[in-house]
Amino acid sequence: MSKIKKVGVCGAAGTMGAGIAIVAARAGFETVAYDLSADALEKAATQTAGFFDKSVARGKMSEVDRDAVLGRLTSTTDLEDLGDCDLVIEAVFEDLATKQGLLKQLDGICGERTIFASNTSTLSITEIASGCERQDRVVGLHFCLPAQLMKLIEVSPGINTSKETFHTAWVWTEATGQIPVETQDKPGFILNALLVPFNNDAIRAVEAGVAEPGDIDKAIKSGLGYKMGPLELIDLIGLDTQIRLGEAFYPITLDPRAAAPALLRRMVAAGDLGRKSGRGFFDYGNKAMFGG
Repeated sequence: MSKIKKVGVCGAAGTMGAGIAIVAARAGFETVAYDLSADALEKAATQTAGFFDKSVARGKMSEVDRDAVLGRLTSTTDLEDLGDCDLVIEAVFEDLATKQGLLKQLDGICGERTIFASNTSTLSITEIASGCERQDRVVGLHFCLPAQLMKLIEVSPGINTSKETFHTAWVWTEATGQIPVETQDKPGFILNALLVPFNNDAIRAVEAGVAEPGDIDKAIKSGLGYKMGPLELIDLIGLDTQIRLGEAFYPITLDPRAAAPALLRRMVAAGDLGRKSGRGFFDYGNKAMFGG
């Protein structure tokens, strides 16, 4: 049985953070969604409500259950409100100093029992943990986009993560109905180490004029059985995030497939970041949460 009763999510106005908050609240945990912008949090809350409204309309949950889930979700711009959480999951900007600084702040706010988890896929859990005084209580919990629909969580211990912390995090993932797998503390873990070069290949196919983005995605979904095409996925992840993933993996692997394609960099420079900007490889007139 999970020892965790209350969960905090940092970066909860973002696509990943909002999805993680849904996972926690839907599983019955009191959930506090934290971000710096009240307006961004309000927008995320509206999208979350819309997601659950669609679930009700499709007969996947009752109105009573929807209201109960939304009742377990609160939003805040005050980090102090995470002080009594048993687990705090950070899904903030993929920058080591930013994540270390956040954990340092949380260290002085949260009780000794609180576990800190990072959703990073490119940075070292051990290095992130070095930003606080409780390295034994820091663990990697890497969700997959869209977190509210995908089941996988890669659970990664840092060098100093205690066995108790790892076990508690593992039991919590099971309690949320997710599927945990253990990985080593290496950039990309399992999924992104394989996926980032593959996604870059799809971008290069567009760049080379092999086919239009929609046809490439259709071929991958139809021929390989993927539920989402690689270019649609990159739009969901964010084209700027795809660049950061490549920049993390290429120096380690020296695999040219991991390096960010020139087209990707041009699109980011033009402001075409994917769903969050309204345009990437596809145009998005409807900014509703994915799956909502």
